[in-house]
Amino acid sequence: MGNDQQQLETIFTKIKEMLDSMKFGSITLVIQDGKIIQLEKNEKVRLR
Repeated sequence: MGNDQQQLETIFTKIKEMLDSMKFGSITLVIQDGKIIQLEKNEKVRLR
């Protein structure tokens, strides 16, 4: 498995962890020079 493939697998794993740990919100991918350099999680807390 190449280095790029390993990085993609790591990114997908982190995204899945973020999705599993939140109920409402968004995940933003920050791109630089065509590569994902940062993931941002913005979680909302809904009060009913």
